[in-house]
This record gives sequence, structure tokens and C-alpha cells, in this order.
Amino acid sequence: MPSSASSASSDALAIDAPSALAEEATLAALLRCCVREVAGPRGLVWPAPPYLLLRVAGTLLRARTYGGAALRFDGPPERLRQGAWRPLTVDELVGLVESDLQGHNTEFAEQVAASRESVAAILRARALAEPPADPWLASEQALVYGHPFHPSPKSRGGDGWLRYAPEAHAAFPVRLLGVREDVLAEEGDVSALESMGRAPDGYRLLPAHPWQLDLLRPAFGAELIDLGPGPVVSPTSSVRTVYAAEAEACLKFSLNVRITNCVRKNAWYELAGAVELTSHLKPIFDEISAKHPATRWLPEPGYRSAALGARLHEGLGVIVRHSPWAACDPGVTPVLAAALALDAPAREPLTWWSAYVSAVALPVVELYFAHGVVLEPHLQNVLVGLDAAGRPAQAVFRDLEGTKLVAGRHDLGGLHPEVARALTYDAERGWARVVYCLLVNHLTEIAAAVAGHDDALLRALWRIARDLLAKLAADLGWPLPLSDLLAGAPLPAKANLGVRWARAADRAAGYVPIANPLA
Repeated sequence: MPSSASSASSDALAIDAPSALAEEATLAALLRCCVREVAGPRGLVWPAPPYLLLRVAGTLLRARTYGGAALRFDGPPERLRQGAWRPLTVDELVGLVESDLQGHNTEFAEQVAASRESVAAILRARALAEPPADPWLASEQALVYGHPFHPSPKSRGGDGWLRYAPEAHAAFPVRLLGVREDVLAEEGDVSALESMGRAPDGYRLLPAHPWQLDLLRPAFGAELIDLGPGPVVSPTSSVRTVYAAEAEACLKFSLNVRITNCVRKNAWYELAGAVELTSHLKPIFDEISAKHPATRWLPEPGYRSAALGARLHEGLGVIVRHSPWAACDPGVTPVLAAALALDAPAREPLTWWSAYVSAVALPVVELYFAHGVVLEPHLQNVLVGLDAAGRPAQAVFRDLEGTKLVAGRHDLGGLHPEVARALTYDAERGWARVVYCLLVNHLTEIAAAVAGHDDALLRALWRIARDLLAKLAADLGWPLPLSDLLAGAPLPAKANLGVRWARAADRAAGYVPIANPLA
């Protein structure tokens, strides 16, 4: 039987485990950013097997890595200090980053520390919570550590966020509001909302996120009334989008909170743009699905809000999105791609990967070149439908906020100029976004999960991806940007550290070049 001292020590270790894991994850994310955005562009990264060496602010760092550009770490990173290698800490690396980067940012260290504390809090809450029985929701709530190439992936503004955190397996009742019909703001089909409750005569039902209501503190009166709690919903990976099982729909709320880079508010032109894009994209997706039968998408057919000034119109705006269960065929289970990047199946890796790339990558590339549609297929915007054997059978693309149309290739006449402007990218910007989201953010991470420590397998996976994309390029007439990509042009990697350091809006984020595994 252990002594009381041993028991106390064991208890302390158990209590401290979330903090230790949070430190490890935060250090790994920040170090990846340093490789990609600080040391890499200056030529200060060197392979020294089994280590990768880099220099930040004159200090030599090293870590064992695998997974190619995904930069997964095998063991603790270290720094060279007084002639000896010593464990590197988050606070030390933050200090090096602050010394290395130009300018001054008093918020940076606080944001990194807050993200680390959030991860620890999530781990503690998650250990006590019951995961959802729905396998899709479980995958949505699996992203404990967040974006692997972000300096503060779990930084969140506001108080009380943990009760709404998907990673903590949160579930909560929405608040139901009544909007008087003469001040209702609405476009498209929002019939799914009507099943969530009843509003008095002369009013229409408007579900609201309780966290947002705490932030907005709207004035209730004759035009806007509080009807109390409504059905229980489950938050998905984006935090502000929830699944309302009774309504068989997802609801994308406004949330006046900074989550990673952005304040997650539905601007008025995004509300209108979702409905417009849903109508515009339907015939295009019908055509793509005929050629790529695995392709699915989640329309956003309508929104509802209150026409009570810009603050409440945007702050209470809710977009209705179709459920992924309705998009997938019977016997096919939707799973968030970001969750697969944490734990991809190990059996038949080449066959599995070929099916994955065919389902996910090929329609995205064809949509861009054949139809001038820019999807944003990063890991949190794609659901992969797995068949009974766990093989990729379908790909479900979602979130029209990031979907754009290539300027000059679509008739947007009749739209408000600001809505049309928000829906379009020029061709170069659109292609950079597709390549970053699809290859750098998405396929690189999935390939690393499939290959694990097997470098030969990783190279084989990228040969398969190249062959599939080359066949598509031939079908499309070898468009120059795709030819350049297959010839080995560097990939654009989003500079999340740079945009946080500059305290800029996410739309101002630039790219840094990284090696192309298709070469």
C-alpha cells in the first residue's frame, strides 16, 4: 500500500496533468509557427536527423519531427544553453519570439498564456463530461488543442466560455426570442426554426445563443420579447455553430467574441450572402456531383434576425444550415476531417488515402477551374462520410462564409455592391486560398496522420495524390496554376503568427512559402 506521501505526490501529478499537456501542446504550436514564419523564411532551419534545428533570436533550438510539413514532434523540444541541450518552455519561446520579431505587441504573451490556460481548463472539464453518442458530434468536439499552426489556438474572449465549449462536450438550451413581425429581418427558407418552439400571435420565433445575449444585453420590450429557454443544442467545432437535433438543422449564430483570429459575428452582408450563394451554387454542385459522385455540400437556405438597428440585426442574426446527416447516404457516417487528422485509420493506408483524395481534393480543384468557385476546404470545413468499413465514401463541404466566386466569372447583377464584393475573390487570391486550405491545412495533416513515422509511406501517399491531380489536370486542359503546382511550385502557408503579432484582422493574413510535397 503506498504511503500517504506517495499518494499526495500521485494526486499532485494527476491534478497537474492537464497543465502539462497544455504546456506541451502550446509549445508545439508556437514552435511550428516559428519554423514556418520566423526561422524558415530566413533560411534558419536545418535538418540534422533525427532532429530539426532552427534559430530564433540567435538561440539554437531542436526537436525530433515526423510527418513532413505537418511538423509533428516526437519528444520535447530543446534549446541550447551554456553548451547543453535543455528542455524548452512556452514562456522561453514567447520571449525569443518577442525578441526576434520587429515591433512591439503587449498582447501576444497574454494571448499565448490564455490559450494554454484554456486548453488545461478544457482537459479538466472534458474528463468529467459525457461525450455525445452521435459520432459526428463527437468528432466535432474532439479538437482539444486547436489549430496546429497558430500561436494561440484556444484563445477566447469573454467570460463563461467553458459552458459553451464544444471540446468540453457542452450542451445547453438556446434562448428563444419573439420578434414582432413588423421588425422581422429574414431571407430565404428558415422553416427549420419553427419547430423549436412557439411565439405569440404577431411575433416570429428567433433562437439566440445565450452567450451572445449576455454580451449584447438587448433591450426587451414590445418589439423584442424573451420567451425563455428552448431546445438543448450541441456546439460544433466553430463554437458558435450548433446542432439542433430536434430541428434537424445547424444554426450559425453571431458571437461577439474573438476566437483565434476573428470576432465571430455575422455581418449583414454575410447573412444575405449565405442565402445568395446557396441559390447560386445549387446548379453548380449538381453538375459537380454528376462527375464526382462523392461530393456533397451543406446549403444555408435562410437567415432570420431583428431589424432593430445594425447592432441587433447582426448580433442576433442566425443562419440556418442543413444537417450533415441529411447530406450523407444511409450507412455513411459524417466525421469532421480535423478529427481524422488526429487519428486516421491505419489499415490499407494507400487505398484509404486514394479514396480520401478523390473525394475531397478533386471536386475542389474542378470547382475552381471549371466553375470559378473558391471553396475553403480546411480541416474544419470538410466532413468526410465514412462507410461501414471506415473508408472515405463522401465529402461534405460546408460554411459558405469562406466560399467565394472568382470575379468576372459570375453574374452578380442586382446584388447590393457590398454583398457582391464580399462574395468574390480575384483569380490569384482565390487559387492561393484553395491551395492553402486544401493542401497545407488539410491534406498535409491527413497524410501525416496516415503515415505516422513511416517516411516512405508518406512519400507514397503524395505520389498517389500527385497522380490523381495530374489526371484531373489533363481532363481540365492543364490549366497553368495547376501545372505549376504539380511541377513543384512552393505552397502558400497562412501566416497566423504574423497576423496575431500585427494585431490585424484575419483577412489581412499573408502567406509564407513552404516546400511542395507533390514535387
